[in-house]
Amino acid sequence: MAKKSYSQIKPNDLSKAIHESLLEYTEEVQHEIDEQAERISAAAAKQISESSPKRKGKYAKGWRVKKISDGSRWHSLSYVVHNATDYQLTHLLENDHALRNGGRSKPIKHIAPVEETAVQEFMTAVEKAVRR
Repeated sequence: MAKKSYSQIKPNDLSKAIHESLLEYTEEVQHEIDEQAERISAAAAKQISESSPKRKGKYAKGWRVKKISDGSRWHSLSYVVHNATDYQLTHLLENDHALRNGGRSKPIKHIAPVEETAVQEFMTAVEKAVRR
């Protein structure tokens, strides 16, 4: 935050000055959170891609980050990490499922660990942005 020189405020203008200061603070925090969300989601997509099973490589290469915005001034952007090429396989690979010849497959946990790490990193980044 840029340091401002303080001037005398008339009592009638105090609420307006507080409101403006809070708006400025909110915008700065929201901007920092949006930047961190973009950075963390891109890193998560890369980590999931690296830890994905690679039979032919198409599934691992399909991880993307999608930015979602509701267009509102007061809401931060949302980022969704998803598999654009083989989205049907994410549940089957992450969890076990029945096989054609009987029996069950072994789950390959490649999404959940990255999700936990990304959530913790994002929470830390938000706390840091709010404390500034």
